[in-house]
Amino acid sequence: MTIGGSDSCGGAGVQADLRIFETLGVRGCSAITALTAQNPLAVTRIEAVSLAQLDAEIHAVFDYYDVAVVKTGMLLDAEHIALISALLSQLHQGALVIDPVLVSSSGRPLLDTAAIDTLVQALVPMATLMTPNFDEADALMGEQCERSAATASLMRDRFECAVLLTGGHGEGDMLTDYLCDARGRGHHYTHARQAWNKDQSHGTGCRLASAISAHLAHTTPLPESVQKAIHYLQSNK
Repeated sequence: MTIGGSDSCGGAGVQADLRIFETLGVRGCSAITALTAQNPLAVTRIEAVSLAQLDAEIHAVFDYYDVAVVKTGMLLDAEHIALISALLSQLHQGALVIDPVLVSSSGRPLLDTAAIDTLVQALVPMATLMTPNFDEADALMGEQCERSAATASLMRDRFECAVLLTGGHGEGDMLTDYLCDARGRGHHYTHARQAWNKDQSHGTGCRLASAISAHLAHTTPLPESVQKAIHYLQSNK
């Protein structure tokens, strides 16, 4: 199940998540936190979904389906995060993958700054895996962090969940993603920087997290799920 924002151009958000779930062989369900008008160049409007509607969507899914994995994306504000956290603590027994979406690919803020504390305090403690990029790691840690495995380890210690620090915002022709798993074991995944255009690079964080979630739903171990998801993303623009 994906819980996040709707992307009108389909390259990111819930639409991208559902497409990847289907491609990787799992049944996808969704709950929408916000409607966005966007394309790869700009987010022009955001409209919040009411808390009552979001509550009803999450309940409708859990009332019928046995949900193996929940993946979250754009959560909008503290009120939506608080509701999602409360419902998942009551209803969900499986894995939780948090893609801490703070800013769109085009640079539009997608989470209130004040809501970061609510994310960290209410939702992150339930997480199986969090997938921040370098900028998101800085915001979550409250300081500028090294682009290294050490930061993934520090985040794992602070947030008490596995952390995949994604290197897409790094420099150079080769990029590295750093995973520190729940036991504190480090893994790294090095891959070539792709010469993607705006359309191809739009929503890469969403697609990576949803691919990992799909593999976890197939009961694939986390390090292998990450490896397969990175390979999928590198091979499918």
